[in-house]
Amino acid sequence: MFTGLVEEIGLIKTVVSQNQGQQLTLYAKKICQDLKIGDSVAVNGVCLTAISVSDPQFTVQAVEETLHRTNLEKLVPGSQVNLERALRTGDRLGGHFVQGHVDGMGKIMEVQNRQPGLWLVLDIPGELVPFCVEKGSIALDGVSLTIADMYGSRISVAVIPHTAETTIIGNKKAGDSINIEVDLLGKYVYKLMKKEDPETNLTIDKLNKLGFE
Repeated sequence: MFTGLVEEIGLIKTVVSQNQGQQLTLYAKKICQDLKIGDSVAVNGVCLTAISVSDPQFTVQAVEETLHRTNLEKLVPGSQVNLERALRTGDRLGGHFVQGHVDGMGKIMEVQNRQPGLWLVLDIPGELVPFCVEKGSIALDGVSLTIADMYGSRISVAVIPHTAETTIIGNKKAGDSINIEVDLLGKYVYKLMKKEDPETNLTIDKLNKLGFE
């Protein structure tokens, strides 16, 4: 589990093909300080496992499914990535619950300079639209952000200067792909509301009768 608060911008050192997957070695001085083999690391919001650690570098593997559903396949030596170690029990939860299980990829349509920060407009896959709400949480390349505006499959997010400077979000441009993980709680609520059995289907009327208004 992660929070969407990026700790460091890492650098891809090598990319090695392994059948249908890839092995990635990354330079990350801060992340490697207490990283151990078997630990989880979010790389651009994708939960991966460290299979080798040699400070200040570590290596992870991405299988075919991961490459197909995320933008990791586009990484080459020299690419920058957002990195976050897994949440520790007792840590402050400054962002929102992020699993590192990317739901799909979006496309950046516009990057506007709105001083003092940035305004990003994205087109997201239609199947993710039901899980997005204005002022709700969303993880973009592993960064916890708030949906500021939404129209159809287009969402907009405001990026403060600190986030733009300490993550790769500040380097994004129109046409770039971006990993999307929608809010975990929204997915569970949506599934409860869409149960096929009408007797167990959770509806607004049933919630009202139970005292939730």
